[in-house]
Amino acid sequence: MTPSDLKYWLALKFVDTVGNVGFNSLVKAFGSPQAVFEAPAAALQKIPRVTHKTARNIRNFDDWPRVEREIELADSLRVSLVTSDSPLYPQLLLNIYDFPPVLYVRGTLSPHDITLAVVGSRMASTYGRFTTERLCRELAMEGVTIVSGMARGIDSAAHTGALAGKGRTIAVLGSGIDVVYPPENANLLEKIAESGAVITEFPLSTQPLAANFPARNRIISGLSLGVVVVEAGEKSGSLITARVALEQGREVFAVPGSIDSPGTKGTHKLIREGAKLVENTRDILEEILPQVNIKPAPVVPADEVPVERCPDKSEALTTDEQAILKVLGKKPIHVDTLAIDTGYQIQDILGILMSLELKGYARQLPGKRIVIKE
Repeated sequence: MTPSDLKYWLALKFVDTVGNVGFNSLVKAFGSPQAVFEAPAAALQKIPRVTHKTARNIRNFDDWPRVEREIELADSLRVSLVTSDSPLYPQLLLNIYDFPPVLYVRGTLSPHDITLAVVGSRMASTYGRFTTERLCRELAMEGVTIVSGMARGIDSAAHTGALAGKGRTIAVLGSGIDVVYPPENANLLEKIAESGAVITEFPLSTQPLAANFPARNRIISGLSLGVVVVEAGEKSGSLITARVALEQGREVFAVPGSIDSPGTKGTHKLIREGAKLVENTRDILEEILPQVNIKPAPVVPADEVPVERCPDKSEALTTDEQAILKVLGKKPIHVDTLAIDTGYQIQDILGILMSLELKGYARQLPGKRIVIKE
């Protein structure tokens, strides 16, 4: 698409009161955004959801300098503007009611991605982060692209797990693509852009306002074959994502947790309402892979899983990590046994193991059994 064509896409996006549904209806009716701007007001008003005010706003639009600045700044930031008529635009997203006509993208979008959303609480427990990273790492190793919102807690763990599995991951922002939120995820964002994509529908410099996140959540689910919820309170935004996913015809999964934890009230509610309970990646893959005509790989018994050789062990170990590592061996050992042998609490061990896995020293097998990487 030439810059002259692109400017009409952005201009129509910037017109007050048009909105995504109105934008898409207008382009469908007139063939292109440029044709929309050239159409008389009376013709515009014949399109559903286009009011007299909206038609007037289109005819009177004159903020072309803003459009030019947006294109120039996006180019300087190496941000791609992907329109809904582009072959790079995610096909699953086109199937939702109010798909965004323009996506701001850092990184690469792939039409062949097998996508799964993983979301959850910002106030994640050690168990929640550990479980999320393990699931996402294993799913990434199976070729699944992990989609999440780059928020604190479960979202960050989902992206981190996918990266640890050498896979692709997509972060959907509730802000402009040049606004890093939360700020401590700046390095994570760069890593995601290198091996996947960071995307948003919001213009450059848009701040992460609370009203933006429900809109972001519909894109997270819209990009995905299914949504996995890990830890969510009774009023969590993740439950909104799950509800939107159901409305979009997506699969919904939930990871169970302790009945005493307030962070699992939402996930247990989803399970009671019919979400599929997740104990391992098989529970997810057997539902989503048939949708893309790919058979899951045969399950290898835990004791027969080969120990992978770690490519890089340059990061220093803490005293706690060294203590746990001394107990690990080639033979799988259960987390409970680790607690007995080391004197650490289970919750502390899960956090230490998560760190050891990320650094390449250990690997968790099914059944909460751990082996050392040589």
